[in-house]
Amino acid sequence: MKIRVLGAFGAEGLAQRPTAFLVNDTVLLDCGTVGGALTVPEQFLIEHALVSHSHLDHVAGLAFLTETLALFDPRPPVTVAGVEPVVDMLRTGVFNGVVWPDFTQIPSAEAPVIRYRTLDDETEQRVGELCVTPVTVSHSIPTTGFILHDGATGFVYSGDTGPTTAIWKAARGVGGLRAVMLECAYPNRLAELARIAGHMTPELVRRELDKVPPDVPVWIYHVKPQFYEEIAAELDGLDGGRVAIIEQDKTYTV
Repeated sequence: MKIRVLGAFGAEGLAQRPTAFLVNDTVLLDCGTVGGALTVPEQFLIEHALVSHSHLDHVAGLAFLTETLALFDPRPPVTVAGVEPVVDMLRTGVFNGVVWPDFTQIPSAEAPVIRYRTLDDETEQRVGELCVTPVTVSHSIPTTGFILHDGATGFVYSGDTGPTTAIWKAARGVGGLRAVMLECAYPNRLAELARIAGHMTPELVRRELDKVPPDVPVWIYHVKPQFYEEIAAELDGLDGGRVAIIEQDKTYTV
């Protein structure tokens, strides 16, 4: 599988884009940024969008993607998928005709830009050519991580989370794992803020490694731009170099 890093950060900074990944050119994994990283022809290849939760740094790019697709010739709708609470929040809180148009009705109900799909928690389901398992994690609003697999190899995406358990338990039963993508938003000195907000610090990442499937690289994302250097220094050398911050605009292969 190819994982293209559209946005690696937990907020927007100068040339630092919010969290979004593109898997095999067709599946968005969170949508903090889309048009800021992809050309219009590349956006037209997108068939599915997996959404971990409804915070703006994970869905803002989806809003602008819908507008872009609506301006051109009709095409099959993008399937926006997540567990029921996430889909409900997108429907009522984002694409509600007030914050943003309801693109399930544009250009028409018969030929919309997007359609919703509700995924079952902790159940493997097909999304395009991938097997996807959403698993609830520990954030400030209903949120899942995802385990993605193509039948040969796979990876774990934590979503926004503080210390959690279920996703690591589920991942240990999956063969062919090649990477764990784990968020880390704040430096250690902001541990209380991380606890309240449901995020990781480097120290919490260190403790979480005991739960993560062993011998699998851990890629850090969702770093707040203003703390990048501080967090990078605190993560440096962790677990013998097993832990590394991902690079925006890079494509990884698992």
